Amino acid sequence: MTIYRRLGRSGLHLFPIGLGSMQFGWTADEQTSQDIMDAYYEAGGNFIDTADIYTTWTDGNPGGISEEMIGRWMKARGNRDDIVVATKVRGAMGERGSQGRKSVHQREGLSRRWIIKACEDSLRRLQVDHIDLYQAHAIDSQTPIEETLAAFTELVQRGYVRYIGCSNYSAWRLMHALWVSDRQGLESFVSIQPEYSLLSPTRANFERELQRVAVEFGLGIVPWSPLGGGMLTGKYKRGQPLPESVRADENAARRFSDKNFDIIEMLETVAGRHNAKPAQVALAWMLAQPAMTSPIIGANSVAQLQELLGTLQLQLSAQDLEDITKVSDWERARTELEY
Repeated sequence: MTIYRRLGRSGLHLFPIGLGSMQFGWTADEQTSQDIMDAYYEAGGNFIDTADIYTTWTDGNPGGISEEMIGRWMKARGNRDDIVVATKVRGAMGERGSQGRKSVHQREGLSRRWIIKACEDSLRRLQVDHIDLYQAHAIDSQTPIEETLAAFTELVQRGYVRYIGCSNYSAWRLMHALWVSDRQGLESFVSIQPEYSLLSPTRANFERELQRVAVEFGLGIVPWSPLGGGMLTGKYKRGQPLPESVRADENAARRFSDKNFDIIEMLETVAGRHNAKPAQVALAWMLAQPAMTSPIIGANSVAQLQELLGTLQLQLSAQDLEDITKVSDWERARTELEY
């Protein structure tokens, strides 16, 4: 039986693996996306994460395509009340042209004007009357955090949003936001969505600082790219060329190092002990980390999704966790530091 995890101190309880939707309308067409959501829901999944800008980097996509697909799916299935809908605001909306993005004047950021307009647009695209988790996609250094949090608070008061979270914030930015919320009586972030995996370049900073903030102040963690851009699936091999894939490009090659391949080979060793897959082992390791709520995965097919959901039947031993942690240690003495 799957145990749903409480998101920090909020009233939201999430399936232990979240479904990301960045690929909807990009590497997965509408029918495939609908099939993936059906399979996720049938497995007990209830946490679908999106963003208004998905996927503006593709030709002819002004943003909002992923939200629209999710909205059509929920309306057709009549399952809105079963789904925790999470979306984000911050990025620039509008199509990219040969000279860059078109018509983006004041169509981005975390100002009061844009947050409220973007939320209303997301509600329309999702065909819902409220968003369960509305997240700041990244920091906006041009807007005071007081204005951003006041706008989020207004959305909660209007009933448009239930809880707020943030993504890609540093520890000091998050602490500043929590302090402002407490000092001014504003809505407070209940979650953080960082990039986090065994391979993520910011892993040391996350574990040393951001994770500690989450534990201390009761925030849930819903990381993106928990499989290191697909590298932790084991599809990339030491000394072998890149496989053919939409996302298997120079960005994946940047992760190629002896240390990272050592990590992958350890995942394969542990997977062999359990008749599992390396990706399942990587996700199971992550689910054992402090304050972890629901890593967000992406899938381009039902088969890929179902394989990753198999993680929930995997029980790693203390030795498994120790072996993985040891080989992936981020080059400092693993002693508890006090700040």
